[in-house]
Amino acid sequence: ETDRKPVMPIHITESDLYGSSFSTPEFIAIFNDRNRVQKWFDVEAALAEAQGELGMIPTDAAAEISARARVENIDIKAIGLDIAATAHPLVPVVRALQNACEASAGEFVHYGATTQDIMDTGMVLQIKEAWPLLLRDIKASRSALTELAQTHRATPMAGRTHGQQALPITFGYKCAVWIDEINRQLQRCTEAETRIFTGNITGAVGTMASFGAQGRAMQALTLHKLDLLSPTICWHSARDRVMELANLINQIAGTFGKIAREIYTLQQVEFGEVAEPNHPGKVGSSTMPHKRNPAMVEVSISLSRLIRAQQVALTDAAFQEHERYSALLRIELAAIPEMMIYCGALLAKMRAVLEQLVVYPARMRANLDLLGGLLMSERVMLALGKTLGKQSAHEIVHELAMMAFENKQLFRDVLIGDPRVTEHLDAGMIDELLDPIGYLGEAMQLVDDVLTNASAIGDK
Repeated sequence: ETDRKPVMPIHITESDLYGSSFSTPEFIAIFNDRNRVQKWFDVEAALAEAQGELGMIPTDAAAEISARARVENIDIKAIGLDIAATAHPLVPVVRALQNACEASAGEFVHYGATTQDIMDTGMVLQIKEAWPLLLRDIKASRSALTELAQTHRATPMAGRTHGQQALPITFGYKCAVWIDEINRQLQRCTEAETRIFTGNITGAVGTMASFGAQGRAMQALTLHKLDLLSPTICWHSARDRVMELANLINQIAGTFGKIAREIYTLQQVEFGEVAEPNHPGKVGSSTMPHKRNPAMVEVSISLSRLIRAQQVALTDAAFQEHERYSALLRIELAAIPEMMIYCGALLAKMRAVLEQLVVYPARMRANLDLLGGLLMSERVMLALGKTLGKQSAHEIVHELAMMAFENKQLFRDVLIGDPRVTEHLDAGMIDELLDPIGYLGEAMQLVDDVLTNASAIGDK
């Protein structure tokens, strides 16, 4: 049954129906089989070139291997059948490259290397190819949020805790909190690069015995040709580099998934404060023509959860035994491409949402009055506390706030009707205290601080 092949894509990332929701063409091109094999061939070519230069294999054989190490020279489907037949993930690939070489040059393919050398280093090359795309969309999202923060630096809205209105903020302040988090993710990306973009050419158990006395020089030269760093020692069984990648991608997904969820909430009709873009032809429902559903942020929320699921799988892959435990390493073959493809799709969608986000300042302002002034209870309590003490003032204002809420009264009316309050605050003072625009604290200055910091971080 090894020759049975699906007639159509099965995985959701390559689905003809739903692929556009779960992947992007750029990331599919990086993590498909052709590019995976090409990256393996790139490692084999660099290895041969380095060994040729060091006199470990004939220079003409090295040149031939390097010239033939192109995915166009082999049949990927045939290799897949051989992998099934041999139950080995790389030997058929090595044989295919050997057979593509002229004369006896193929005898020197994969000289002294082990499977995990090629697979790990090839995987790092795929990740490195995708890295600029991730950073591009993260930075573009940050730029979109920066514009929103500047535009809405002073646009008042309700800040919410526990899902309830708490105190006034500005929409620019909310965006600045997101920007600051994205800044930290970008800093983490930069800090992680030297650990993640490290290859490994160390032989079967990592001692380099198969390379003789030139092992370290050969590894350094090979990885230099691939523009990767050299490890201090073999990391076949030390998967912290992969774990760091998984943790980082999961953190990025957490940031953008959180933003997506907030936009989803604020787009609800009862809030009506922001909305994702609604392009012509977009349909919200098969039965209710009026619906303008938050489809882009909904799928973004789904993608952020799928990324987290892959991180769980990659955590299992870290529990290695001895010098290598391939049963768990195989997890990475499936989980890393999925995680990276999902993240590429998540960032592309959220970039589009943030670049075209619709903001409704009038609705934000109107929502500040939904509680009939109760939103400003803290301000009233602190003003009253200047003479009564904070704790006593809290007890009084809490009592009056609950009365206003339960009796559906305006907070102003309840405050003015209580002599414990009017003995210290007159009607004019109460009106001033109940104006949410006057209780934004340093929200606008904090926006400026974040934007200054983001500018300093720049493209580092």
